[in-house]
Amino acid sequence: MGALSIRNVKKSYGNTHILKGIDIDIDKGQFLILVGPSGCGKSTLLNMIAGLEDISSGEIHIGNRLVNHLPPKDRDIAMVFQSYALYPNMTVRQNISFGLEIRKIPVAEQKAIVERVANMLQISHLLDRKPNQLSGGQRQRVAMGRALARNPTLFLFDEPLSNLDAKLRVEMRTEIKLLHQRMGTTIVYVTHDQIEAMTLGDRIAVMKDGEVKQFGTPQQIYDTPANLYVAGFIGSPAMNFIPATLEEAEGQAIVRLDNGTETFPAKLGPLGTAQRPYVGKSVILGIRPEQITDQGSAQADQPNLQLIRAKVEITEPTGPDTLVTSQFNGVKVTARCHPQAGMAPGQTATLVIDPSKALLFDPASENRIA
Repeated sequence: MGALSIRNVKKSYGNTHILKGIDIDIDKGQFLILVGPSGCGKSTLLNMIAGLEDISSGEIHIGNRLVNHLPPKDRDIAMVFQSYALYPNMTVRQNISFGLEIRKIPVAEQKAIVERVANMLQISHLLDRKPNQLSGGQRQRVAMGRALARNPTLFLFDEPLSNLDAKLRVEMRTEIKLLHQRMGTTIVYVTHDQIEAMTLGDRIAVMKDGEVKQFGTPQQIYDTPANLYVAGFIGSPAMNFIPATLEEAEGQAIVRLDNGTETFPAKLGPLGTAQRPYVGKSVILGIRPEQITDQGSAQADQPNLQLIRAKVEITEPTGPDTLVTSQFNGVKVTARCHPQAGMAPGQTATLVIDPSKALLFDPASENRIA
């Protein structure tokens, strides 16, 4: 059995169903991200793993133990909260060692553990300060240090970076990733930030309305999202969704892109078995902004590239890229172009699209058409 196994876990308050049957398994040393918008149930699930909330039904195993009815202190976990939850009257040293004292760890061993953790997190010079003398990032390091001192089976992080400013959030994200790589610890991490999810986790559970909409590696979820929700949630800027009709020509799947004055057939590749029932029917074409770009940025060795023309409506420089918004089939479409491509609002630009990497979705079920 792996480090964490969640089997058909449900949570209800009366007739209100918060979690509707969650199934997740991760192995020792894996970094699991629970990601989704506010109210999707991710923090509730984390609290149930921690033992802070009861389970309505289902099973949670940590290691080889069923922990449904175990109190938090007996689950061999450590939790890092969004609010840091430091004791304001204690020094950093005392905050880190407090849990060790409760467990009656010998004083010499406590000292060695605190020094090891402080060195790892680069807070040795802060050990005699109190929380009100620390910055937000330093407080977060102390909170992490208190968890690391426990050396538990499972670390639980509840949106630990959400109170930090953007620059510090990126720095701390790197710190957490390096920490995981060095220690090989098993982590469950809750966030609503899909960039955090993609950069930190090696397994992601994308949640919505108390359900896991997809569970997999970051690349699997990015390249082959299971449905429109996952496709739109993961990726920045979000995937473009273009209504179209699926056609077939010489065994090829084709959709047509209309910019208002011209129509361009986009060849998606050989028509698959799952796609065949949709020929002549409405579908949703999903294509990421990086798969639409300017001619200069296009990879010339790709055999499936096609030229389309579009009227530029908005340009948004981001530094390394410029996001160019135009319209096809009556909806706004974002392309990722080189900043020197010379795109300007009002002009008609020639773009390069790689439709072979596009996805098709069923408009009714919203599931990806395999």
